[in-house]
Amino acid sequence: MGRGKIAIRRIDNSASRQVTFSKRRKGLIKKAKELAILCDAEVGLVIFSSSGKLYEFAST
Repeated sequence: MGRGKIAIRRIDNSASRQVTFSKRRKGLIKKAKELAILCDAEVGLVIFSSSGKLYEFAST
């Protein structure tokens, strides 16, 4: 039995939204690293938070 579907919509609670952003950002960076290693690909990732802070990853 799989996971249930949830609606994709904005999280109203700002603290909860920030926690979710932080967790998903870490997950995206981890997946980008995996892609770069497994496929010998050059990967670039740029993420801006709602406050305008820049997060980046480059495999080279």
